[in-house]
Amino acid sequence: MIELTKEINKEILADFRQNLNQDVTNNALKNSVAQVGIYAATENPEAKTILNPSFNITVDTGKVSNQKHSGRCWLFAALNTLRTEFATKNNLKDFELSQNYLSFWDRLEKSNYFYQEIIETANLPIEDRKVNSLLTSPNGDGGLWQNAANLIQKYGVVPNYVMPETTVSNNTTEFDDTIGRLLRKNAIELRKLVQDKVTESKLDQRVQEMLAEVYKLCVYSFGVPPTDFELSLQTDDGKLIAEDKITPLEFLKRYFTMNLNDYADVVNSPQSNKKYHQVYSIDTEDNMVGGFQQRFLNLPMERLQELAIEQLKGNNPIWFGNDVLADSDRKKGYLLGDLYQYDQVFGIDSAMTKAQRLDYFEGEVSHAMTITGVNLIKGQPNRWKVENSWGEENGVKGYFVMDQKWFDEYVYDLVINKKYLTKEEVAEYEQEPVVLPAWDALA
Repeated sequence: MIELTKEINKEILADFRQNLNQDVTNNALKNSVAQVGIYAATENPEAKTILNPSFNITVDTGKVSNQKHSGRCWLFAALNTLRTEFATKNNLKDFELSQNYLSFWDRLEKSNYFYQEIIETANLPIEDRKVNSLLTSPNGDGGLWQNAANLIQKYGVVPNYVMPETTVSNNTTEFDDTIGRLLRKNAIELRKLVQDKVTESKLDQRVQEMLAEVYKLCVYSFGVPPTDFELSLQTDDGKLIAEDKITPLEFLKRYFTMNLNDYADVVNSPQSNKKYHQVYSIDTEDNMVGGFQQRFLNLPMERLQELAIEQLKGNNPIWFGNDVLADSDRKKGYLLGDLYQYDQVFGIDSAMTKAQRLDYFEGEVSHAMTITGVNLIKGQPNRWKVENSWGEENGVKGYFVMDQKWFDEYVYDLVINKKYLTKEEVAEYEQEPVVLPAWDALA
């Protein structure tokens, strides 16, 4: 083992101070950064000009939604793609589906998935990395496209008025703490039952009892999900869409033609440990026992760009996973590849490639949004229109503008209708995936 011996001493500190004082601009920069902050001091002054919010290809969408203090962006983005079709067909520009309804089922399904994974790994040591990953986040409110598709196909959808948001669904911190504590406590018991070799029927019975507690917690927090409801919607031209009684699955099947099985998740990960034209999945990233397995087809970034443009030309919005924490201004709605010019201001070199950011956990899929437009110049994109789920007070009434460099650097996956893929790409997507560990950068 190498012994660490090099410490910061007085001589080194004196050298730091001397180097800093040699440049007279450092004092002015120090004052500026200290007073206004790093982001304000380094923001690209040309951002407003570059991110002009006009586009020559757009999907007609309505008022943005608001996930508030929750991590349900993936679910909001999925329902935004689904509602666009319904709103356009039925002349309901600002129609919104209930995110809370599917959030309820997501938490219950994730609990069951967690319990089954704990049973499967019960004989592994507690310090095993997979076990550690399960216990670190037993039931968060994050997710991916296929998580949403699984929920929609199993439970259907309802309009927002049928199961509106609650205080808890709008701010999930307390629920996360409560259910996390319960699931971890139950994991202790389940691991012991498996290690004690109890019968499968006894184990199943105990899991069912545990799920009954989770169900009760979800009802108290989110409300009771309807088994059926009265459908009553006034269209923008005064017509009434009405049924006295309809189930969530009947509503989905009668009023929505979008087939979620027609869509594939394509990603761009240029890391050396991932091949292009290879399909991957991530261990423990599913949210439902019996649901369709997560899978991602890794393609070059240029191909993702082509597919995005084709889908927008077909008047279909695009669910996409991205790193919204990088080079963005939430209030202004800016997504600019060099929005913050840290290196020029501070005289440092912090630039990394996309692959390096993923390898060294600087990059991550931190958010999901919906692409609803693009501006093309001689067939090439220079900016994209993005529907976010952070309410109308951010961006231009909730819509963000993304430049091409941000698209290349911080967009990681797109959900694309398979009709836009080549036959070879569809065949690649349908192969048995290579399973990545739960701690992979794409998780």
